Amino acid sequence: MKKGFFNSGLFYILVFIAVIGIVSWATRGSDGASEGFTSTEFVEFLEEDRVEEFTIQPTGGIYEISGEFREDQEPEVENNTGVSIFGNVEQDTTSFTTAILQNDSSVEEVMALADENNVKIQPLEEPSLGIWASLLISILPLFLLVGFLYFMMNQAGQGGGGAGGGRGVMNFGKSKAKESDAKTSKVRFSDVAGADEEKEELVEIVEFLKDPRRFSNLGARIPAGVLLEGPPGTGKTLLAKAVAGEAGVPFFSISGSEFVEMFVGVGASRVRDLFENAKKNAPAIIFIDEIDAVGRQRGAGMGGGHDEREQTLNQLLVEMDGFTGNEGVIVVAATNRQDVLDPALLRPGRFDRRILVGRPDVKGREAILKVHSKNKPMGSSVDLKQIAKQTPGFAGADLENLLNEAALIAARRNSKQIEALDVDEAHDRVIAGPAKKDRVISKVERSMVAYHEAGHTIVGLVLNDARIVHKVTIVPRGRAGGYAIMLPREDRFLMTKKEMFEQIVGLLGGRVAEELIFDSQSSGASNDFQQATQLARSMVTEYGMSDLLGPVQYEGNSQVFLGRDYSQSKAYSEQFAYQIDQEVLRILNEAHDEAKRIVEEHKDAHELIAQKLLEVETLDEKEIKSLFEKGEMPDKRSDNPVEFPRESEEADRDPEEEPIGTSFEEVKAAREEKEKEREKEFKEKNSDEEASDSEGNNTVPSEDDDKNK
Repeated sequence: MKKGFFNSGLFYILVFIAVIGIVSWATRGSDGASEGFTSTEFVEFLEEDRVEEFTIQPTGGIYEISGEFREDQEPEVENNTGVSIFGNVEQDTTSFTTAILQNDSSVEEVMALADENNVKIQPLEEPSLGIWASLLISILPLFLLVGFLYFMMNQAGQGGGGAGGGRGVMNFGKSKAKESDAKTSKVRFSDVAGADEEKEELVEIVEFLKDPRRFSNLGARIPAGVLLEGPPGTGKTLLAKAVAGEAGVPFFSISGSEFVEMFVGVGASRVRDLFENAKKNAPAIIFIDEIDAVGRQRGAGMGGGHDEREQTLNQLLVEMDGFTGNEGVIVVAATNRQDVLDPALLRPGRFDRRILVGRPDVKGREAILKVHSKNKPMGSSVDLKQIAKQTPGFAGADLENLLNEAALIAARRNSKQIEALDVDEAHDRVIAGPAKKDRVISKVERSMVAYHEAGHTIVGLVLNDARIVHKVTIVPRGRAGGYAIMLPREDRFLMTKKEMFEQIVGLLGGRVAEELIFDSQSSGASNDFQQATQLARSMVTEYGMSDLLGPVQYEGNSQVFLGRDYSQSKAYSEQFAYQIDQEVLRILNEAHDEAKRIVEEHKDAHELIAQKLLEVETLDEKEIKSLFEKGEMPDKRSDNPVEFPRESEEADRDPEEEPIGTSFEEVKAAREEKEKEREKEFKEKNSDEEASDSEGNNTVPSEDDDKNK
């Protein structure tokens, strides 16, 4: 920091100003011992004939007079105007200075006395500024302006650190990518869990970076780019770091938004600088996070032909697959919106390989929990397999946040271990927010919430083909006065028409309970209606589950892309729009009637669960099941957690074979084993075909064939 200041132009400007000040001070008053007098004293000196000569000079509305005495005069006053360096030295006064007003009477009197005593008078012109002062006044503003611009540009260019980014005036076009080598990159494949297939796809990228000759000898061209797409928090950035860590090559990471600045052409310049630095360190990896910030489709009507983002994208396309090529440099990019990327960016030769990093299944969630629980003391009551089943739809970031919240809750209890109750509370906090037990709720409202949640619970218990009731509570959390947690029995990637309809019935169970018990309707069911309406509309417009409208997709499930989707009109007429609304209304009305039938048939169990909620506020799965089937709370002495139904083979696997984060060598070995099995099957198939062909060609003709001949 200090060296940068001493080498900067601002330091030299300050030195120049200081030199001018020192010279001006040093040259002031160097003509000998001089003393200032008043105009009255000066007139007395003239009358006494003590003045030999003097000069008179008009300056700023007065006459400045400087003269010499005929004889040396003893100093009458102590002179403190100078700076004593070598001590005080008394000196006789040989000259004097004074000033008189520019009026006729004063001047006439002085002139008359001077003429009377034969005093030599030398008139001078009005003085101009000295050479140093003139130079300072003319140059100083320019220096100040240049210094200010230098300071502003230096501040703007300080963000250009990193690979070739430096700090300086003209570093706008330098890349802001952060370079990390093999020593600093500590993330490995074993740190990434729940993405075994994705890691297998990336194994050959690592192998190419380690030994490119093995591929080039076969004429193979390694993918120039790998696009990792998927929902937020699924581990796309972590996978890119693991590839760099396993390959042991330089890793340049940058965000898509860092390419674009307020200055035109900066983005394209930074792309060029980034690839130049990567080629110098090849083999290397360039990781661009959130590439949709600069890779959006061109010609979408947003901005002109010289839009800065389009220029950046054009340069990126050229660098990835242009005339010069980018040998030894692999681009890894991550995005949540693959649908908005420009087609030229996704063609073979640029992003050859697209890997979907989706949300993990139950095995993947368990493996992720194992990785994130390594540095946390977990109690014996914590079952990671059970937690994995209770968190469907959670991504890797969600699971890490869940265990972190559990650790914070355990620390709040002054506990040395994370127990199951901490994880359960953390699960509720992540889903609905912190509990608000001190909120003042009226007795009527609390009762309405209890019957509302009991309605959801009864419908969920009756229609339990695909989902089970895990917990129900009337403790306010976030914006919800209460909630019921329904979990799937197993991970599902497809939903049938019956299952979606039953889910809508379960959502409407709360409103039906309010109507039956209180003969009223509250605003607490607004979120239920929102989810139910979305499901019903998806059934009609996306999944073709309407008998009236048939298997036609009227609306897509993609997000809106500004500049492309807004300009498109609906793909159906107003008549079909009316029929869609009628079908959605029919599904919701049928679901409402079905929920009403279920709650009326089980009104005793509904009343019992609601009263228990008012008493204990929260019921878990075992208590709910006991109240519904036996009409009483379970025995506390046999307080064991209810296990999920084991309907799949995965639920019965050996605990010793529980998944963990697999290393690069294990992923590579598994991939090679799959390749061997595929090769073996291919050879067996070919050998069987060859055997059948040989048998057909070597068949001995029968007697009947001879007769026919």
